[in-house]
Amino acid sequence: QVQLVESGGGLVQAGGSLRLSCAASGRTLSRYHMGWFRQAPGKERDFVAAISWRGDRTAYADSVKGRFTISRDNAKNTVYLQMNSLKPEDTAVYYCAAGLTFSVADRPNVYDFWGQGTQVTVSS
Repeated sequence: QVQLVESGGGLVQAGGSLRLSCAASGRTLSRYHMGWFRQAPGKERDFVAAISWRGDRTAYADSVKGRFTISRDNAKNTVYLQMNSLKPEDTAVYYCAAGLTFSVADRPNVYDFWGQGTQVTVSS
């Protein structure tokens, strides 16, 4: 089992930045691909970004390309999501997830473990 805990969410004004962290325990993350998803009230859980277990491949949703950056530190068992130029439409609960399949990293059902989420609210 892998336990994932997200942190770093909060309230920020439009144009601001936040850095989310996802810390793992129970098992090393070094062999897992990692993803970030988000879910706004009344909406489905949407893909945001993913990174391969080595960190050599990344993928982003079109809506966040050029603004968000996913990274990982396997020595610290932690994955990050740097979010810049935030917009009100980025408001959501953000979840990290761990899985073994990168080729379809934008699909929630390929991930085996999920965190509880952290709220990000962007005010206009």
